[in-house]
Amino acid sequence: MNKVAVKKRTVVFFFVFPVLVLLSITLGLASCATVGIEKLQYDVVQKDDSFEIRQYDPYLVAETLVSADFKDAGNMAFNRLFDYISGANQSAEKIAMTAPVNQQPVSEKIAMTAPVTQQAAGDQYAVRFVMPDKYTLQTLPQPTNEQVVVKEVGGYRAAVVRYSGTWSQTRYEAKKAALEQWMQQQGLTAVGDPIWARYDPPFQLWFLRRNEVIIPVE
Repeated sequence: MNKVAVKKRTVVFFFVFPVLVLLSITLGLASCATVGIEKLQYDVVQKDDSFEIRQYDPYLVAETLVSADFKDAGNMAFNRLFDYISGANQSAEKIAMTAPVNQQPVSEKIAMTAPVTQQAAGDQYAVRFVMPDKYTLQTLPQPTNEQVVVKEVGGYRAAVVRYSGTWSQTRYEAKKAALEQWMQQQGLTAVGDPIWARYDPPFQLWFLRRNEVIIPVE
């Protein structure tokens, strides 16, 4: 091997190696984004590839209403709810963050649910953070912002599809359509509006994100 070839390989090595190290570190940090974060618990009743039927027990949420479209509702509500768990409550207590963040159109028939949930009520969305299991309605600190309320969500059964990727409305609608088709094949009847669940922070790499569409069923 001549000196020119050796020099070229050395240059390539010193250029590529740091990039690979940086990429490895980035992937490692991204994969740990939700490690240690409490997640809403459920029992899997049935599983079929990426589809599931789940049973959720009752849980507590902090909720706020915002007037926004599908894309912006979560961002608009996040600061209010994050302020609440950061100490904007009557006990000035910090409350641990949980996952997922859910977004859902609100129907008047059923008050929907989820960790951080977003539901549409007319031109509004109800956005919810699920509270850690250790709290009850009696021990959960009351918000100081009147636009935030705490409440209990009753247990329910749901059909769910899990997917990775971006948070676009187009992708959400496609997955929701696939879930509804699967529900029809299984003979399941929806009794509430779809919930869009996001388990990861915005900085998570898109292909590592855990997203779900959840539809309450009979």
